[in-house]
Amino acid sequence: MQAKLQRQQTMTDARRALVLDAARAVFSEAGIEGASIREIAKKAGYTPGAIYSYFDSKESIYGALLGESLERLNRTVEAARGVKNQPDKTLQCKAQAWFGFYAANPRDLDLGFYLVRGMRPRGLTGELNSRLNERLYDALRPCEAALRAMGLGLDEALRETTALFAHGVGLLLLQHTGRIRMFGQSGPALFKRYVEQLAARYAPALAGIDVDGDVLEPAPSPQVDLFDL
Repeated sequence: MQAKLQRQQTMTDARRALVLDAARAVFSEAGIEGASIREIAKKAGYTPGAIYSYFDSKESIYGALLGESLERLNRTVEAARGVKNQPDKTLQCKAQAWFGFYAANPRDLDLGFYLVRGMRPRGLTGELNSRLNERLYDALRPCEAALRAMGLGLDEALRETTALFAHGVGLLLLQHTGRIRMFGQSGPALFKRYVEQLAARYAPALAGIDVDGDVLEPAPSPQVDLFDL
């Protein structure tokens, strides 16, 4: 009985994966608004009714695709090993991990930022959008924790993490659209330089917090901010 249930689950998972693969292609071609359950079903080789056995709408399919992408992103960041008692090195390691994930997977960047024919998460519920945003932020928390371990206060660490993320996303867009070529530059090289300079700005000697974010002693707050905010 158990073996039968396992076979059924394996088959269900395989069919669901096939639907997601088909949906990824359709979303890439038509965007979330232009896509339809009928077109996704046709691409997957199923009837529209069969699709509803796994998902109740095209929006839920999109959410599932993005959710899986964010899980892979977080696993990539988690697998990037930091350097014990060297938060500046940990910052560089973790930042390069999430940047490298999107550099190597442009379609995941499209999903993550709703760039398939539009800049807004159309059709996604507020709860789902909030949950997906939280998983994206989870991939940045190690960078924020490293900055805290280098002596930054909560607000400063958040500002620098936001600036780091914005800088990386901008370079990724330039890299994937080819616009970076007008400057004769490399997106990954520029991002690496940016993170190195950020780490150098806040000396590890300022650390009053460990790499897990636990306060050990009051840490002084540097007055320099990336954008002088």
